[in-house]
Amino acid sequence: MSKHKAREDRAVYVGGGNAYADLGYENADEMLVKAHLVSKIAEIIRRRSLTQVEAAKLLGLTQPKVSAMLRGQFRGFSERKLIDCLTSLGRDVQIVIKESPQRRAGGKLTVVVA
Repeated sequence: MSKHKAREDRAVYVGGGNAYADLGYENADEMLVKAHLVSKIAEIIRRRSLTQVEAAKLLGLTQPKVSAMLRGQFRGFSERKLIDCLTSLGRDVQIVIKESPQRRAGGKLTVVVA
């Protein structure tokens, strides 16, 4: 018999698609955008087998800043700096502005990786 009993009194929370918003962060949308950008930067660094020192040179950062970014500590980075990192890694970045659907009152910001 298992030592662990199934617990049926646990509540299940279905997230809204943004973990930062679900956790109550004020700047949740900005944090989610940065997380997407950093995720792509990390993927490129990994695919190119770059060391943090090599990546730092390419990105115009120090190795400790690259290390912090890759560990998810990106609050000190602006969205613009992260976009600059992507272009330094040989990626084109497009910003597309379009009308939102009539059923939604405000606009939204989305990161799409092609």
